[in-house]
Amino acid sequence: MPRKVQEHRRRSKRLKEQVPEQGVMEPEGQEEVDSQSKGMLILTPRNPIRGSSRLLRSRATTGLEEQAEPVNLKPLQVVLQKVKADINMKRKKKKKKEEEEEEDEGEEEEDEGEMKEEVENGTQHQDTPRSIMPPLVVKYQESLRPAMSSLQKLRAKIPEEPRRRTIWRDLPKIPTVRKTPMGTLTRRRPSCSLLLCILLPAVLLLALCSWYLLGSGQGALPTAASGLVGLLKVDWIYSSLPWQQEACQDDCKMTLVESIPIGLLYSKDTPHHLSIYQGWMDLLAQANHTVQIAAFYFTLSGSDLSQGDGLASEGDEVFKQLVRLKSRGISLKIAVNSPQQFAKDTDYLEKSGAEVRQVFLKNLTGGIVHTKLWVVDGQHVYIGSANMDWRSLTQVKELGVVLSNCSCLARDVARIFGTYWHLGTEGAAIPQQWPGKYTALSSKERPLRLKLNGIEADVYVTSAPPSLCASGRTPDLDAILSAIDDAEAFVSVSVMELLPSCQYCEPPRFWPAIDDRLRKAACERRVSVRLLISCWQHTYQPMFIYLKSLSVLAEHPLHCDIEVRIFKVPATEQQKKIPYSRVNHNKYMVTDRIAYIGTSNWSEDYFVRTAGVGLIINQTGVSHDNTGTLQSQLKAVFERDWNSNHALKLDSEEMKQQCLWHREGA
Repeated sequence: MPRKVQEHRRRSKRLKEQVPEQGVMEPEGQEEVDSQSKGMLILTPRNPIRGSSRLLRSRATTGLEEQAEPVNLKPLQVVLQKVKADINMKRKKKKKKEEEEEEDEGEEEEDEGEMKEEVENGTQHQDTPRSIMPPLVVKYQESLRPAMSSLQKLRAKIPEEPRRRTIWRDLPKIPTVRKTPMGTLTRRRPSCSLLLCILLPAVLLLALCSWYLLGSGQGALPTAASGLVGLLKVDWIYSSLPWQQEACQDDCKMTLVESIPIGLLYSKDTPHHLSIYQGWMDLLAQANHTVQIAAFYFTLSGSDLSQGDGLASEGDEVFKQLVRLKSRGISLKIAVNSPQQFAKDTDYLEKSGAEVRQVFLKNLTGGIVHTKLWVVDGQHVYIGSANMDWRSLTQVKELGVVLSNCSCLARDVARIFGTYWHLGTEGAAIPQQWPGKYTALSSKERPLRLKLNGIEADVYVTSAPPSLCASGRTPDLDAILSAIDDAEAFVSVSVMELLPSCQYCEPPRFWPAIDDRLRKAACERRVSVRLLISCWQHTYQPMFIYLKSLSVLAEHPLHCDIEVRIFKVPATEQQKKIPYSRVNHNKYMVTDRIAYIGTSNWSEDYFVRTAGVGLIINQTGVSHDNTGTLQSQLKAVFERDWNSNHALKLDSEEMKQQCLWHREGA
């Protein structure tokens, strides 16, 4: 207990002891007072609850006894009862005050000073026991009561805010500080938000996976990782990245390539283009990482020839370059139709380090892999009619296109190759929906915006049949029909076969899809339609009847602008002995608006069962006099062939002699 509180209690005890020493005057009639106040209960400090029969001996009670003689004591009893009630109340307050004084030493000092002043000034009644003395705080409470009452009224008018639980988000952020090397305190920057910390690494990881899987084409991600990327279908994110959009603006080099059979002569003033043999050799020379080839079959080395007369020299040179790729550290992947009649080339390439997958498409669609495409380093592309056959370089008339330094287009073509590669695995089946990693990067509705030899062009790649078209891929037939409908001035077609039927169906059925569009273009829109079709020893004879039904539309009174000619590659007696040769194998179309180069013949089988690809290039905004466009180059090639001596009028005597020479009695 504090020293000052002990001194205060000792001083109070001395004051109590001084009261009886002064003596108490016994007033007359005390016995009467006692008898009259016998039923009264006066509380004492010793027993505040039960009470005591002893009377308080003080000056205050003595005064009351002296006054009680001449007056009635009943009013005094009432007064005493009130006094007792006040004393009880003051005792309770005093007890509470003493407890507070023990906790707060500062308030005790103030109380002690006030009591001392009252004793010295005589303001405190010396005859009143300390136990019933009113607390000193009472007079301060009385003075503050009006202010407290006003404050309570004011507080009652102010609506109280509802209490809510404080959570960590409501707590103010206290910036931390750190010491710099100089010893001064600086404010530390707050850390990044949780969303930013998670999103940024996720985007970087996604971009890295997309670059490996979709960009370079070289990274071999684990199967689970590539499956996850395909499941997320992030290719649209990758293709929309700014640097990828910029890559699509690269100036691609476009080269039209041809194979002109030995003995097929043109005048010197007609167009001549780079040979397919040289185009392939150039692609292999600039290869650094990968070469991907999809083909119908492989007979480059002349393994199907019994005589070694050097006819396959160019094909054999290409084959040797393919064999050397492994020693140069270059991966060679080949997807080839199965079964092959001659598998010597692919077996040898596989032993030399190439990856070869046989695609048995007949069990899946009922057709074959008739595609002819190359993808080199994910940068360079070849698409055309030439098979991986030595004949395609010297004995068959072929046409294709090579696009160099064209990564956007190469990535898209590589995805088509990926579908064949997928179907070449053991037990593979055509999925109901192709994985996202095969999703098309170009289509008729969303073509690639490229520059070909510095000239802007809209380019997209097509595929057949529709069951092999991944999400977003335009089917080959749809692109052909759209190009015919889009033509305004002319449609020029050069294909080996054009049939409005399913040639290999049992029984054969009528298929007028392309035939109807050609008739509408010529007879309804008055578009000039010219068809250059091939004849050779394997020509399907009913085709000429169908073609004749088109040509008669030009007669009176219809006068539809449509004309058909038959292209015949000349052959010597020795050349006639070469199987599957001496034919115009071109598969292209040119209009006043687009250029199309494909790998399929124009009959139902090639669009609903057989695998093939096509390349559509639109350079409409360029002047037709510009010879740098693919459209102008294809048009010049068509005009050269159309006006040559090798193009025969349909149903003419010369045509019958040239195209039916292999049949006796024709």
